[in-house]
Amino acid sequence: MKITVNNVELFYEVAGSGTPLVMVHGNGEDHTVFDKAAELLSQHFTCYLLDSRGHGSSQKVSEFHYDDMAEDVYQFIQALHLEHVIYYGFSDGGIIGLLLAVRHPGLLDKMIISGANTRPDAVRRRLVIMLRIINRIRKNPLLTLMLTEPHISEKQLQAIDTPTLVLAGSKDLILEKDTRFIAEHIPGASLRILEGEGHGSYIVHKTRVAELILEYCGKA
Repeated sequence: MKITVNNVELFYEVAGSGTPLVMVHGNGEDHTVFDKAAELLSQHFTCYLLDSRGHGSSQKVSEFHYDDMAEDVYQFIQALHLEHVIYYGFSDGGIIGLLLAVRHPGLLDKMIISGANTRPDAVRRRLVIMLRIINRIRKNPLLTLMLTEPHISEKQLQAIDTPTLVLAGSKDLILEKDTRFIAEHIPGASLRILEGEGHGSYIVHKTRVAELILEYCGKA
């Protein structure tokens, strides 16, 4: 299905019934990374699986900004008149969720984020160096996004009024101190560091993240 919001056409799929669960993928991916998770989650929720702008089957764009992507999701929720929304975001999707909650208090009933970061340098240094080299050779707007954004402050996190679960792997690409920074500054947030897991090892084409979402939402 397609919908135009915030001057961009987004592709999305819907599965299941019940409380709306909006799911947003990471940088360079599309909604299909949640295929296995959605099979389980759709037994309990109406899953809205989005392709972010410039990803998958959504409209191509020449540059990316997390604020724009967060506004896309806000307008998507408004356009479909969704209520009591639960939000799940992985990596870039997690950043989008944080900004969505900052900019639109009371919009979400619950939020679960995985592998989100508050600053471009809150990523393992080797990865940052590699991305800079690649982007210097061949400019890529998605890499530029990762290297220049986000910039989410302690004050912004403290303004979030959404019950939040913060997830990351013990071997994540995101520095654990930044994951803990997020959880410590969102009022009442819960934190799970998953031993032995990487950035997306429990998410991409996996059911483990679905089990964590169901547990947090009291559906397990």
